[in-house]
Amino acid sequence: MKKIAVFTSGGDSPGMNAAIRAVVRAGIHSGLEVYGILRGYEGMIDGNFVPMDTRSVSNIIQLGGTILYTARSERFRTPEGRKLAFENLKAHDIDGIVAIGGDGTFTGADIFTKEYPLKIVGLPGTIDNDLYGTDFTIGYDTAINTAMWAIDNIKDTANAHDRLFFVEVMGRDSGFIALRSAIAVGAEAVLIPETHTDIDQLYDKVRTQSDLKKRACIVVVAEGDEFGGAYKISEEIRKRDPKLDIRVSVLGHMQRGGRPSCMDRFLASRLGLEAVKALNDGVSGVMIGQSHNNITYTPFEKSIKLNNTLNPVLTEMVEILS
Repeated sequence: MKKIAVFTSGGDSPGMNAAIRAVVRAGIHSGLEVYGILRGYEGMIDGNFVPMDTRSVSNIIQLGGTILYTARSERFRTPEGRKLAFENLKAHDIDGIVAIGGDGTFTGADIFTKEYPLKIVGLPGTIDNDLYGTDFTIGYDTAINTAMWAIDNIKDTANAHDRLFFVEVMGRDSGFIALRSAIAVGAEAVLIPETHTDIDQLYDKVRTQSDLKKRACIVVVAEGDEFGGAYKISEEIRKRDPKLDIRVSVLGHMQRGGRPSCMDRFLASRLGLEAVKALNDGVSGVMIGQSHNNITYTPFEKSIKLNNTLNPVLTEMVEILS
């Protein structure tokens, strides 16, 4: 192996730059030439390859976002698009690839390696923490800390006005961000895609908090909750008691940005180093993760199909501690 490339794809997450830095410097340390591919699979199709050296990744470990940019590529879903991508990789004599992203990124990589003689390994870069084969994904720790900080601030104003706040966090298909941030801020309830939402039961819970003379009530809602998000749920509660002083805050994309936490910088650096080692050892078609502090290799197909499952003890914690 002489040349490798690294790219980021799909939704960005804090720590992606730390992972890029680790791949580039570990590659150079191993005597490899390293290229960055701009804008993910789209850039691969368009031939947006840039040579990278040690200075290319100086002073980026603390930055959110991704210096290689990211995109979702409809063209890569087609055989014609993947053929163009492969031809560009061969034109640059790329021997191995590190793909940083989530399930969409790994789905593309899985198909690509089955169609062409390529060596690709993946790093789990997503705030959702929903990939099987790793305890934590790159960006998740920063996202839950961002959510916690924002909800703490909301709780201050909720206390000042005796208000009920519904706070919506990211999590279209998983409730990891909602659940952990809800526990951390002492929320009265949490609504997530993995559990059934009973509006009447939620209303009883809210009324109980009011009867207990609590000055504020916080309900954390994952955007993918089956009932339809924080605004719709708040409307249903307001119908049952128009006198309640209710507000809604949607945290949105602020959870994707910001400086990565120490944990995310460390995780990204460790996994980036291991990605280069894996490619040098001839490994391909796997996501590299960390489980119980050990490095794990999980086939792309498995990491995509088998989602991380929530520990039911955590939902019980919210109920007991509220």
